[in-house]
Amino acid sequence: MFAACVSEDEYDDSPQGNFEALWRIMDEHYCFFKEKGVDWDSIHAVYQPRFNYGMSEGQQLEVLGNMLAELRDGHVNLFASFDYSRYWGFHENYPKNYSDSLVRAYLGTDYRISNGMRYRVLDDNTGYLRVSTFENTFGSGNLDDMLLYFQPCLGLIIDLRDNGGGMLTSAESLAARFTDKETLVGYMRHKTGKGHDDFSSLEKQTLKPAKGIRWHKPVVVIVNRSVFSAANEFVKYMRHFPKVVIVGDRTGGGAGLPFSSELPNGWSIRFSACPIYDTDMRSTEDGMDPDVYVGLSSTDINRGKDSMIEKAREIIRQ
Repeated sequence: MFAACVSEDEYDDSPQGNFEALWRIMDEHYCFFKEKGVDWDSIHAVYQPRFNYGMSEGQQLEVLGNMLAELRDGHVNLFASFDYSRYWGFHENYPKNYSDSLVRAYLGTDYRISNGMRYRVLDDNTGYLRVSTFENTFGSGNLDDMLLYFQPCLGLIIDLRDNGGGMLTSAESLAARFTDKETLVGYMRHKTGKGHDDFSSLEKQTLKPAKGIRWHKPVVVIVNRSVFSAANEFVKYMRHFPKVVIVGDRTGGGAGLPFSSELPNGWSIRFSACPIYDTDMRSTEDGMDPDVYVGLSSTDINRGKDSMIEKAREIIRQ
């Protein structure tokens, strides 16, 4: 939710000028060089010779995108009018562990929809909530109605798989329904200078309980490698609450709050400038492990069953 913008106008609008501006912006404001193990000076030495005045815009975006991909950070994007660079390696090199057709089979056709959330009660009296994004605002009334609907259930499954994030406030609003007391959920720092080590002291992140209806029965949160950004933060919050179990694969990460700037040619760059940590002061940039590892098995897929949902149901029954 916290965004800032800086502009760099000391370079000219040429391929070389855009390269130098981008490299400098990242050098002075990006926050994860140490976590990524990247020597940014050596990146300059490698990529600087690749730029010349005859390059097209498409070629510039490709090479600049390749340079940014060295950071292995899904939050780093360079936006041109015709395309944008992105890094998807945080989930592309791992099992998907999600099948939309299987989820549709569990939801059926008479499920409820509220602000992008889909939900229903499964045949074993387990509540199932599919949260595919945090891009929507979750109103207090929406969450009250949903939890009232789930009231007779033995427990609740929150399927977070393939949730790429969105608004941190939405993740907080949902998580606040599962605690009765203000809870320390992590820490964050802010960039205070141009050096790679110039950060503020750690500041506490706390989550206050919601004023509306709260849930006290068992909860299983299902995750995969495509749980990223605000969804990754939601998992970090939920790990601190009683009766909550995280099931699936390691999350994708993406733990920095966004910052933005602009190149001389008008392209915009978005990246992380405020690192976020868990309560043990470990960076969650590269994701978090679940309490119970489980993936989709081919045997279950052939049977029309979702192994991860079935494991969640088993944990709630126990």
